[in-house]
Amino acid sequence: LAMLNQTEVNEFIFLGLTDVQGLQRLFFIPFLLLYLTSLLGNGAIVTMVIAEPRLHTPMYFFLGNLSCLDIFYSTVTVPKMLTGLLFGHQPISFGGCLAQLHFFHFLGSTEGVLLATMAYDRYVAICNPLRYTLVMNPRTCLLLAVASWSTGFVHAMMHSVMTSQLSFCGHNHIQHFFCDIKPLLKLACSSTRLNMTLLNVVTTSIVLGPFTLIVLSYLYIISFVFQKVRSQEGRWKLFSTCASHLTIVALFYTPVLFIYTPPASGSSPKSDMQVSLVYSVVTPALNPLIYSLRNQEVRSALKKLLGRKL
Repeated sequence: LAMLNQTEVNEFIFLGLTDVQGLQRLFFIPFLLLYLTSLLGNGAIVTMVIAEPRLHTPMYFFLGNLSCLDIFYSTVTVPKMLTGLLFGHQPISFGGCLAQLHFFHFLGSTEGVLLATMAYDRYVAICNPLRYTLVMNPRTCLLLAVASWSTGFVHAMMHSVMTSQLSFCGHNHIQHFFCDIKPLLKLACSSTRLNMTLLNVVTTSIVLGPFTLIVLSYLYIISFVFQKVRSQEGRWKLFSTCASHLTIVALFYTPVLFIYTPPASGSSPKSDMQVSLVYSVVTPALNPLIYSLRNQEVRSALKKLLGRKL
């Protein structure tokens, strides 16, 4: 943050989703509902995973981590976006902007790595069921979770440190609803070549690395199921344990691959912003629904939890 003294710009202004006032009011309600769904749904899953002994398994431990991430993840961007929809263009300080950028990328890249860990968990469960409890012991699970969070943290730290070194002068309107790297780089007065390289090389590998692991895990699972499991019913049963995870992977990775894989300069700010909405607002709200609708254990634990409360 040493650059602050030399910069003329010490705050940015979000242009947000739209300039049309009627539309801003119209967008406010659905986004508020999505945010509340995300908080309540993910909160319920975290509570269940902690409170219900039957859910003390690797799969649910990672799901609890994912829900925890989603609560923070949507909180980084959505409240600020909602105030923007209510009161018009929102200013954010340079420090606030860096903090938002840091936490957004910290939680986002952690989620990508965590989804790969969950794919590995499904792979061991289906292809090595007898060794499952041995391989995915509590210590391994904890290490994998810590590794996911640490990878995300280090990745985000690189971006926030690099961005804090840039100087901004003159134009301070961000064509977005939060501080993301690409819209910020467009406003910088100093050279952004190094930042762009970081975005294209490191961020792309943080996105593609876990994604490749997920694809490989599922290729192994599919070939194993078709070779070893003879009955149609048995195959169905095994695939249905992966269905929720696969749905979430698709929801998370489709927009992320669109925005963060090169050429990073190719897409328009408007389409980037619409795509960011999907994984920062919509996906966190859908994750708990996807898991609870598809999953018998989560449903019965939820009934038990609500039964205690009522």
